[in-house]
Amino acid sequence: MSDAKRARLKQWLDSGEARLHPLTFPQRELWEAAPAPVGDSSNHICCLIHVQGLITPDDCRAAIQRVVERQEALRLSFLPGKDGPLQLVRRSGEANFRFRDLTPAQGEPEAIEELAREIFSVPFDLTQGPLYRVEMLRRAADDLVLVFAIHHAIADGWTLGVFVRELCGAYLQGKINGAAALPDVPLSYTAWGAAERAFWQPAELASRAKFWKSALAGTMRIWSAPVESGAMQRWVTHMPAELGSAARELARKSGATLYSTLLTAFQIALSRWTGAEDILVGTPVANRSKQATRETMGYFAGIVPVRGRVDRNRTFSESLRGVHESSVEAFANAMPFAELVRALGETSTPGRNPIFEVRFALQNHPIPDVALPGLSAKLRMRSTGTPRFNLACEITEEGEALEVVWISRATMFAPDAVRELDRTFQTVLTSACRTSDSRTTALTN
Repeated sequence: MSDAKRARLKQWLDSGEARLHPLTFPQRELWEAAPAPVGDSSNHICCLIHVQGLITPDDCRAAIQRVVERQEALRLSFLPGKDGPLQLVRRSGEANFRFRDLTPAQGEPEAIEELAREIFSVPFDLTQGPLYRVEMLRRAADDLVLVFAIHHAIADGWTLGVFVRELCGAYLQGKINGAAALPDVPLSYTAWGAAERAFWQPAELASRAKFWKSALAGTMRIWSAPVESGAMQRWVTHMPAELGSAARELARKSGATLYSTLLTAFQIALSRWTGAEDILVGTPVANRSKQATRETMGYFAGIVPVRGRVDRNRTFSESLRGVHESSVEAFANAMPFAELVRALGETSTPGRNPIFEVRFALQNHPIPDVALPGLSAKLRMRSTGTPRFNLACEITEEGEALEVVWISRATMFAPDAVRELDRTFQTVLTSACRTSDSRTTALTN
């Protein structure tokens, strides 16, 4: 840091314009346990917000400004420190907003997607900030697309839903009360981080680590060699409502969760697809069990490894009981991922996650569709495929149906191979819902 910047920082801190805080546990994962540099654009979380309504660019900028004033994550950047990075939270910040009118050709869906990819891919300056950007693309006077990109160090999937609700609330506040500010959040992101650090004392971490050393002992990797980060390919498909309903009923009758039921079918399908019998997945958890955290933007989410051993001679019902029990144990013993990596003596290497290679998620973060007089907003997430895994299956409930998003390394898996895995997954689940006492070997036929 130059002398001028150092002097400016000292002035900010002395005046209260900025505050320094240690990294939160989720943030530490990005610096200490991720297979790609924290500044890599694959660590961007992205979405499109489709807006119907007569909203001017000035209205949108003013609404974003109110959200920036309420949410300290949008005023947050990172400074290198002697013992590691530090969060720098500014007391104020200006909305990072751009606007452009589109021609009819630019307003076509494919062109919008291309523009969005360009906006998503521009790197953030982690030191200078801000670590988010919003661009309004106007197709018609009352037809807008907001492209929102934010760095994973200050956001998770839940954060996107919070942003949409905050933005609509801020717009409405501006129309009713002019320049009035939004109320403070019940719990700031840095206050949550301080509470987490107070909870995770050495004795608590050691107790959890003991469980994981046993649970993950002898884990076998599915793919042996590290790979270059490269691009991640994304493919979206769906399970019909009939299959979604049948899976929920199977879970109910089995005394299990929908997550455990889907994971059991996924493990069997992945075992058939790869030949591996020891299947370890990383599952994201929201870490927002307290109501006070649900209005706050920030990176709260954690990762829990869940291990399963596929026995082709067991029935699906027997496999489901085992998966459900191991899942409950894993979630009960969850601990910060960076501390788990450290406790296991693992190290992060380029292109390889230190613990898991496959991500499996049943998403439970809210994806709001907001409707107000003269205004509607629909959030559509765009998973970037953060470089923490080789393959991911992310499932979201859509009424009775289930949306399934597959994310995979383009250098490892051809699109047809991923489609074959999806067919196997849905075949296993369909067969299990018909006859859960069938043996695993029969479920993929």
